[in-house]
Amino acid sequence: MGHVVVSRLAYAHPGGELLFSDVSFRISTGAHVGLVGANGVGKSTLFRVLAGVLSPGEGDVSVGGVVGYMPQDVGAGGDSRSVRELLLSLAPRAVRLAGERVLGYEAALAAGDVDAGMKLGTAIADWSSLGGYELEGQWDASCRRIVRASFDELADRPAVTLSGGERKRLVLDALLASDADVLLLDEPDNFLDVPAKLSLEQQVRASKKKTVLMISHDREVLSGAVGSILTLEGNGAWLHGGPYPAYPSAREQRQRRLGDAVKRWRDEERRLHELMKTFKERARYSSDWAKKADAAETRWRRFRAGGPPPSPVTDTSIVVRMRGGDSARRVLDLRSLGITELVSPFSDEIHFGERVGVLGPNGSGKSELMRVLAGERDPDGGELVIGPRVSTGFFTQLQSRGDLAGRPVLDVVLDRVRGGGVQAAMGALARYGLAEAGQRSYDVLSGGEKARLEILVLELEGHNLLLLDEPTDNLDIESSDALEKAIGGFEGTVVAVSHDRAFLRTMDRFLMVLHDGAVLSLPSYDSALEALVDPARAGQVRFAKVL
Repeated sequence: MGHVVVSRLAYAHPGGELLFSDVSFRISTGAHVGLVGANGVGKSTLFRVLAGVLSPGEGDVSVGGVVGYMPQDVGAGGDSRSVRELLLSLAPRAVRLAGERVLGYEAALAAGDVDAGMKLGTAIADWSSLGGYELEGQWDASCRRIVRASFDELADRPAVTLSGGERKRLVLDALLASDADVLLLDEPDNFLDVPAKLSLEQQVRASKKKTVLMISHDREVLSGAVGSILTLEGNGAWLHGGPYPAYPSAREQRQRRLGDAVKRWRDEERRLHELMKTFKERARYSSDWAKKADAAETRWRRFRAGGPPPSPVTDTSIVVRMRGGDSARRVLDLRSLGITELVSPFSDEIHFGERVGVLGPNGSGKSELMRVLAGERDPDGGELVIGPRVSTGFFTQLQSRGDLAGRPVLDVVLDRVRGGGVQAAMGALARYGLAEAGQRSYDVLSGGEKARLEILVLELEGHNLLLLDEPTDNLDIESSDALEKAIGGFEGTVVAVSHDRAFLRTMDRFLMVLHDGAVLSLPSYDSALEALVDPARAGQVRFAKVL
């Protein structure tokens, strides 16, 4: 029942710009599929069309059964809804509308509308008959599992009082436990720490009766949660029927086949054209060739009218040229450094050339620690000593750099290019897929565009210490790969917060901040992953000098 069938789908922005076209695919009942594609290709918009939030410009969509949809921005700030309203937004349409009527009449009654009481009674009856109270029971179970509180305790609280990770996990738990036949999950892994991502993978795999289509840029989540990969790119979409680890090779082979097919078409078109020209030339001297020439021309025109096969997609991943430079051997010296109520005092030294990953559960204080290392705030205890000739560049987690706010993208880059003026600046923007965004303000860029611009800014400024707070969260897969390769050749030191296990594998050693504020030093990726999964056990073999 829970199938998804899309035929020749197209969508254009209200201003008329075409986002995607000729998108066709079929997802069978019970399939778990990851949707990938470059930033800005229209993945989230496609989900909104499948969920019925947007109407397509062309084509047909058929989704079988009840649909559960989680938008990308569930974990982001600025959401003014209550927890009840957040969970209600996930309900099937009829139940959701009944619940919204109940809330509306409750508010009207509280405001003194005497006529609202009768209407409220009718709305409550509708809510009950549609299974609303059973749904509240499911929400209560999800609230107790995720937030350790009942639904009654949380219902009227603003959703923003929960952390981004808690909101994501609560919505995911409610959807996965719901009666929905089809789940559309837009970046469900964002804001989740590694244990929560591992849990998400297990939950999706265990949902064998649900059809799941999820957008993700996390290569490990795609490998662990889904069985096939749908790619939105070029003039449509294509489905790789195997798991993600085999996807890069499959895409490379597909690109090669497309290139070969285009070459064969061009060769055949050229052959037919030359044949027609030869026959026409002969027809000038002998009428016996006239019919053959006409037939050759008809054949050539019919062949051209069919058009060439799809061309290989031109990859638009960023080209990062991090150079860095030399500094003192001791880059950062953390002396009994602590942050009140977040990070207990600890000491460590970070040396030139090291790649240090900073790990820990959501809310443990990793971002505040990075702000201290970047000089944006002072530690509450201890001392941070920065070595000679160290130049620090800071990538912010939510792309919230105040020095870029409100500025045109081109001006941001012009301030940092060394010679070459506008031409050099546009060339740099083109390497990062931002040429068309040159005249736009930083504030209106998408999350992926802001992330790419911040990385470009770090490159142009030429720092030799990079502090990266969740650098791959909003990057597509190809851009994450490009960033990792650039860091591999970077002459300098990197300290990075991340929950992206593929990115974490590129680090040399790790600092793990626990919920109780303790900091562990872990010598390898394997030991770090083990500590994330079982922090209690890791605490028995702590390496850091925790004071």
